[in-house]
Amino acid sequence: MEHISAFLERHPDLKFVFTGGKGGVGKTICAAVLAYHFAEQGKRTLLASLNPVHSLTSVFGQDLSGGQVRPVQGVPNLHAVEVDASDVVARYRENIAQRVREFLKYADIPVDAKPFIDIAVTNPAFEESAMFDKMVDIMLREGQEYDMVVFDTAAVANAVRLIGLSKIYGLWLQRMIESRKEALSLRVQLSFRKDKVMEEVKKDPMLADLIAMDERFKAVKKLLVDPRLTAFFFVTLPLALPISVVTRFIKMVRAYDIPVGGVLVNGVIRGEEVERASEDEYLRNKYEEQAGYLEQIQRELGDLVRAYLPLYKSEVHGLEALKQAVDDLFDPDQHWALAQVTG
Repeated sequence: MEHISAFLERHPDLKFVFTGGKGGVGKTICAAVLAYHFAEQGKRTLLASLNPVHSLTSVFGQDLSGGQVRPVQGVPNLHAVEVDASDVVARYRENIAQRVREFLKYADIPVDAKPFIDIAVTNPAFEESAMFDKMVDIMLREGQEYDMVVFDTAAVANAVRLIGLSKIYGLWLQRMIESRKEALSLRVQLSFRKDKVMEEVKKDPMLADLIAMDERFKAVKKLLVDPRLTAFFFVTLPLALPISVVTRFIKMVRAYDIPVGGVLVNGVIRGEEVERASEDEYLRNKYEEQAGYLEQIQRELGDLVRAYLPLYKSEVHGLEALKQAVDDLFDPDQHWALAQVTG
């Protein structure tokens, strides 16, 4: 097993870190722990929650809501933001409404634009697209002010749709740009006043928007697929379903050419806890069950496992608990967990 400390030493230029996994496995805790660690190392760090249901405020025990980047009190070098994409959704709706009106005017179709606008803005993918747009903004703009940017993504389904946009978005943009060019070319060919129409075509706002979006997308795609700069860490519990989900999730992320950083195993029961509570039959049974799942993780994901995080008596909440989790995750001596795997 290559411990996460060794992995980070081997990737000195790493800047963008993502955490993901099944819902409830501790993605946000692991993202917060990684960000806390980077800040402790003296790196100016931004922790961004892309989860539709944010929980950074709860984890840090301080108000980080509102969609604005805020300094994390008590942790120098660390800032956090619970990303709010509602402004982007509103902007999408306004842009689409404007484009529909322009199209109807352009095509000289004298009809009420409102029904067309209502249909166009009833798009179930708006939220994912808006969150992807925000992620791009952070990587290309806000992120440039930081040494490290840690993204806490949503549960697998939403995260896959979000990451999937990194590939689909580019294909869609290329198609749209080609279609728009064809339409404009046809307009020039059919017009009597070709010079005037050509001047209008050169200023076409829709084509300009598409080209700007494409350039922005290509810039972020370059960062996303660069293993020197980007790594996706998967979080799992030593349980059957989360392991199965992470195994499938890794294949999906790789299919989008996003570099895999490794797997963090959360919620591992320490052997000494079981020894101290030898009368606790439930804990003893869970510990024995856990050994089987840890062996499964080692067997199926072994080379990718980067660290183990113990199961705590209470949920990780507040800076003191987070600091303990940082110390545990980055402790290179993971014998307490590995002993269960090796027997």
